[in-house]
Amino acid sequence: MRKAAMAASLVAALAMAMPRLTAQEKEQPRSEDTATEARSVQATPLKIAVTFTEFEGDKKVKSLPYSMVVGADGKPPKSVLKVGSRVPVYVGKEYGMQYLDIGTSIDCQASPANDNRFDIKLILERSWVEGNVPVAVDPAAASQSTRQFPEPIVQQFKSELSLTLRDGQTVESSFATDPLSGKVFKAEVSLNVMK
Repeated sequence: MRKAAMAASLVAALAMAMPRLTAQEKEQPRSEDTATEARSVQATPLKIAVTFTEFEGDKKVKSLPYSMVVGADGKPPKSVLKVGSRVPVYVGKEYGMQYLDIGTSIDCQASPANDNRFDIKLILERSWVEGNVPVAVDPAAASQSTRQFPEPIVQQFKSELSLTLRDGQTVESSFATDPLSGKVFKAEVSLNVMK
């Protein structure tokens, strides 16, 4: 009789655990479905090239190419490229020197569009030092040439772009003329799907 009671208890325990096991078996296909969905939303890798070109009249004086890889999935993570130097600037006797970031910064985000095209969002920033101006270190000593510090003249180019490009396409996206020097600045953007 004791064995019969133990067997009944064991059958009752198994009967209670059975719905949990069945529920776990049903959950497994869901995780497989999620993995399949994740694979189907995979980002298309794109190579984005940006070239800054500087002209004096019709003469090309600089061409600065940059490239980066970005996944075209439309999600907030983006590709960022920054290159440059820190330039000292004298900000007064009490504050001494401060450093400015000078160089190129490119932020890029991409998402698929229709007809095998891609929507590209770019933030382009470029700054450079062009010459300097002598500034007195101490206003009281302004007449003394030895008490001067050469302050850099920092020039800038900034552009925010929303472009729709296809594989292999290049566009001249920005064109600007510096009002002081008369130099012309152009930015070209090209897109290639990486295979």
